[in-house]
Amino acid sequence: MSDELNTNSGQVPTPRDDSGEVIGVRKGMFGADNGGDTSGYGGLVRTVTLPGATSRPYGGWFDEVADELEGALEEQDLLPGNAIEKTVVDRGELTFFIAREHLVQVARTLRDDPALRFELCTGVSGVHYLGDKGRELHAVYHLRSLTHGRLIRLEVSAPDSDPHIPSLVGVYPTNDWHERETYDFFGLIFDGHPALTRIMMPDDWQGFPQRKDYPLGGIAVEYKGAQIPAPDQRRSYS
Repeated sequence: MSDELNTNSGQVPTPRDDSGEVIGVRKGMFGADNGGDTSGYGGLVRTVTLPGATSRPYGGWFDEVADELEGALEEQDLLPGNAIEKTVVDRGELTFFIAREHLVQVARTLRDDPALRFELCTGVSGVHYLGDKGRELHAVYHLRSLTHGRLIRLEVSAPDSDPHIPSLVGVYPTNDWHERETYDFFGLIFDGHPALTRIMMPDDWQGFPQRKDYPLGGIAVEYKGAQIPAPDQRRSYS
């Protein structure tokens, strides 16, 4: 595997917009606001900031990949600015933020273009940003080029009110179960998936457990004759 997969050392340093985009403020270790934070870090206060777009040059092979992708999209009569909302280089990783209506075309281009050849998608992860109004739900795809020894990410967003994203199973069949898991836990609906059903939770489960607004706690259980309340009801602090 090429060393360039993991480092851009010795190349042009990448400028970073440290201001980013503040989408909220988090208090305590886990964001608990009802007196249930038992971590001892209840006094912590920090902003929730998404990294801003990175300006050129990105450094190393990142510029080559960005140039090849933009050129390949133009050859398909798709303006790169319409498909790529922003490009971010953060913590040594390259992420393209893609408009959801162009996700399939961009993914297929990344897979098939000889200069890109990102043949493998290792999965899709869901993220829920309550403060990112109008794009609360994010899907993050990790793409690997076995030909060139490179790793990039695609990120797509959708609002809570319209949680639809095109399925990539037709481009990357390995995404079948990953999209089902992301649907199961976050409620993202992958249009075109061959069988989008729950994969971890019972079929009749209500809600999506990994959303930030999903109630903390659990189900009261009986243990040796005693009723054990749900975790968020066991203690209270004033």
